[in-house]
Amino acid sequence: GYILLQTSVFNWEHAFSKIKFFSTFQTKEMSLIRNTILECQVCGFHEPQSRCHPNPCYNGVSCMESMMFPGYQCGPCPDGMTGNGTHCQDIDEVPLIVMCLDTLLPGSFKCGQCKAGFVGHQTAGCCVRRTCETLGYKPCDVNAHCVMGHNSDISCVCNIGWAGSGNICGPDSDIDGYPDGPLPCIDNDKHCKDNCANTPNSGQEDTDGDGIGDQCDEDADGDGIKNVEDNCRLVPNKDQQNSDTDSYGDACDNCPNVPNGDQLDADGNGKGDICDNDIDGDGIPNVLDNCPNIPNPMQTDRDGDGVGDACDSCPEVNDPLQSDMDNDLVGDVCDTNKDMDGDGYQDTRDNCPEVPNSSQLDSDNDGIGDECDNDDDNDGIPDILPPGPDNCRLVLNPSQKDTDANGVGDMCETDFDNDKVTDLLDACPESAEVTMTDFRAFQTVILDPEGDVQIDPNWVVLNKGTEIVQTMNSDPGLAVGYTAFNGVDFEGTIHVNTDTDDDYVGFIFGYQDSSSFYVVMWKQTEQTYWQNLPFKASAQPGLQLKAVKSRTGPGEYLRNALWHTGDTPGEVTLLWKDPRNVGWKDRTSYRWHLTHRPQVGYIRLRLYEGKALVADSGVLIDTTMRGGRLGVFCFSQENVIWSNLGYRCDDSIPDDFILYQKQMNVRT
Repeated sequence: GYILLQTSVFNWEHAFSKIKFFSTFQTKEMSLIRNTILECQVCGFHEPQSRCHPNPCYNGVSCMESMMFPGYQCGPCPDGMTGNGTHCQDIDEVPLIVMCLDTLLPGSFKCGQCKAGFVGHQTAGCCVRRTCETLGYKPCDVNAHCVMGHNSDISCVCNIGWAGSGNICGPDSDIDGYPDGPLPCIDNDKHCKDNCANTPNSGQEDTDGDGIGDQCDEDADGDGIKNVEDNCRLVPNKDQQNSDTDSYGDACDNCPNVPNGDQLDADGNGKGDICDNDIDGDGIPNVLDNCPNIPNPMQTDRDGDGVGDACDSCPEVNDPLQSDMDNDLVGDVCDTNKDMDGDGYQDTRDNCPEVPNSSQLDSDNDGIGDECDNDDDNDGIPDILPPGPDNCRLVLNPSQKDTDANGVGDMCETDFDNDKVTDLLDACPESAEVTMTDFRAFQTVILDPEGDVQIDPNWVVLNKGTEIVQTMNSDPGLAVGYTAFNGVDFEGTIHVNTDTDDDYVGFIFGYQDSSSFYVVMWKQTEQTYWQNLPFKASAQPGLQLKAVKSRTGPGEYLRNALWHTGDTPGEVTLLWKDPRNVGWKDRTSYRWHLTHRPQVGYIRLRLYEGKALVADSGVLIDTTMRGGRLGVFCFSQENVIWSNLGYRCDDSIPDDFILYQKQMNVRT
């Protein structure tokens, strides 16, 4: 399994010192031992029996009760065997000599890194990389799939339309991550039963504790007043007192004596911004604060324009007006719009100006982005080139100690980026800056700022940033997270929770500014936009994927171009449309999975209704945007839920892209 690298110096003593023995594993057929204890039919309602009786571990291996799923822990495998205690297999005692020398040719050779599919190093040798396919047993529920982490840890994830722990899965009609009916489980706060089986609510919020989720409870706060009439939907207030003129009752109004329909509270202190004399909570009163909405107790202002560096869109150029027409967070006075690699960062601010890297990740803070830095952790071991590759690319480890010879250094064995979140739980295992999906911090982008026919969207974020609700029949708008991505997998459940109206819902990716982004949008029925100027726009039902590269930016041209199904020169290009021409259904949950690899222009969109795959774009190639931010989109449609949102950094090239390339080469 080694690649031989020729060196210019021949040293037999040194060469033979590299010959080592290692053991390989002989896979035997094993019976999958399943724990069939089903006494806990409904979580928390019955006293569970011991999880160790009958013994779920391998024959002869001890079992111990555990509070962690699945309720037990197995001891070590018997001598001469290897495994996790539940499943064990024999160790092949026949050693294998790994020869990395060629004695017939002049000169000497040394071993390079293991070939693809193998792990190890020059001292211990190479063995087959552990994958879900090579386990020899099936660790997951029949309706789940196996996921292997950086350090070969295994996790199980229920398939789309199913929910549970992965070891046990049940049907999930609304695709919010919770099963319709109760499952035998021990983690009572998750995976057990959906309190709102037909409406997505991935946070399972239940204000009045009646077992019915707020999203489908007609009286969510239990005060005897129906939600549609209640001025405090989630706070009991039978008197419905409202001292100001906004729509929020005093019991839930964060400024009860000052109208503030947006209820904004930047510092989360329970006092609305409009009546808080220190909006950002940094100890500096608003009237003296050079960044009233962003905490900056030091009040640093390098360019002396009265705007603190913490909120200055051009911190090194005097610009008190802070104009940013394209909503890219770079002020107009210092925005050159010169971006040679197309990653959304202008060259003067890009830490890899010739290599697309929208994430701008710089693990060692040396000013050179990881994408173009050959030593990301600055430990003296190159990432790829000899004497590398570095077995902990993001963690300082000059010793390169790798006790189990699996190719991953001990320093980053379970946490590759050293962010204190294990790889299996980490949304971006190779970025310490991103650990979980979270849209609580987002930028609102209004795509028709001059329009007055409809109001702007009203975004509500739930479940620690993994669920978004838009309540209004609004102008086109975006809620965009601040995290930028290179390669990414983005998924979520979309559900229109009303039988009123029939307009656009969707999501975005590759967002670089308000004129440059990809949008996936879905119209329910055919309709001509009611404003015929500046041009007539006709919408057709069916899922669409568009590349927005607008010369005009937010306004009436982009508004009508988004509504129109098809290309609009200078504004929008239609990359793909679902040939079924089927619109979305009222009160029906759909799950999308978007794969984007901007380094090669790969895009693929899949859509599921329940458990069934109903639309697939196939492989699309487009390099209009080389990475960017994620978010959600709506246009004239109220009561939209984006639930169970998830993103994961991934720069790996999908297998179907390789196949696509081969097919293209054959055709040419």
